[in-house]
Amino acid sequence: MQVYLVGGAVRDQLLGRPIKDKDFVVVGATVADMLAAGFQQVGADFPVFLHPVSREEYALARTERKQGLGYQGFSVHASPDVTLREDLQRRDLTVNAMAIEVKSLTDDTPITGKVVDYYGGLQDIKSKTLRHVSSAFSEDPLRVLRTARFYGRYYDLGFSIADETLLLMRQLVSSGELAHLSSERIWQESSRAMMQVSPQVYWQQLFEIGALTEYFAPLHQVWSHAQYGQIREIVQTALYFAGQMQLNLSQRWALLMASLNTDSFALKPTDSNSDNIASNDIASNDIASNNIATAVKGINEIGNSAKVPKAQTQFATLFLQQTQKLSIIDQLSAAEKIDLIQACSAHKAPDKLSQLLVTSHVLKLAIQHRQMMLALGSFHAISMDDIDQSLKGPAIGEALRQRRIEHLQAQPVL
Repeated sequence: MQVYLVGGAVRDQLLGRPIKDKDFVVVGATVADMLAAGFQQVGADFPVFLHPVSREEYALARTERKQGLGYQGFSVHASPDVTLREDLQRRDLTVNAMAIEVKSLTDDTPITGKVVDYYGGLQDIKSKTLRHVSSAFSEDPLRVLRTARFYGRYYDLGFSIADETLLLMRQLVSSGELAHLSSERIWQESSRAMMQVSPQVYWQQLFEIGALTEYFAPLHQVWSHAQYGQIREIVQTALYFAGQMQLNLSQRWALLMASLNTDSFALKPTDSNSDNIASNDIASNDIASNNIATAVKGINEIGNSAKVPKAQTQFATLFLQQTQKLSIIDQLSAAEKIDLIQACSAHKAPDKLSQLLVTSHVLKLAIQHRQMMLALGSFHAISMDDIDQSLKGPAIGEALRQRRIEHLQAQPVL
């Protein structure tokens, strides 16, 4: 019998990241051997056991064969003759397919600390690449979401997805296999991705490969609409800020769902006679109720198809309904503030109002960030070649400034 630490614990140890959970593979053992050692068997699909003290998971080495649709359409073979190499080959990414041998079932001290790496995981960690282990990647549609989630998790380290793996992800999406995933698994992967430091990466990656159409159709429709391309950029920036500020899941979900209320991103027209740089701010007093109703309908549609918990759906709905007032809180009358308290049930849950205000601030910050990125683009777009070459001295700087202002004022608005 040989026991190995495998998967995420090995990967994160090599990356210098905190290890949250440890998983082990046991080679050369039977169910009877594990039960005799005091382990508790869990899971009906394949032999997984909980350590009697640490409660960490130990699985018998196994192989899988595709027999049906979706991530559950596999037959599992676990026996003492399955090798570590065979077990690791069934895993999704090379960075998750490494192992370190430990002393025994009761002692998880590494024997040598040497990493067992059959499929190039060490090299891919060095090159910061997420790459599939084998063509069996295409047999499990859940791996599309898992790979996108890992991309978001390690984006800050400079990781990218290998081109050949992206191709397999696109093929899986095109095959329609994602439709056979359970809504519960969709939310499990998506909510975990949402709580990463760079949550925007997950959603952008799924959008790019067409994977949002099945369970997040209203979001895909807005993000793919030519008129609303800026909304996707703003929301992704807001999600990035949410990750940096460690906002909770409900706040992050509300920012993503804000995509559905396009009025929240309306840009104020620029006065052509003003020297002020064009600005875009959270839209003003007349958000149409029918647009909010449409957005809420989209939130509920996604909530039903992806099994989004009630708490997240309700918070996102409330945020969209109160976006306008939350964005101009300092301009509200006393009556409007009292009405807002009532609408948000803040008299019962004051923390909710605080969370809504912070969420509104992050969305507004993302819009302001885009303002300045547009301004920066206009600044760089105009050079000496774009002004009168006969100008001298201070007139050069003034001409450049004026042309940059004009360039920015000409940028399209939502």
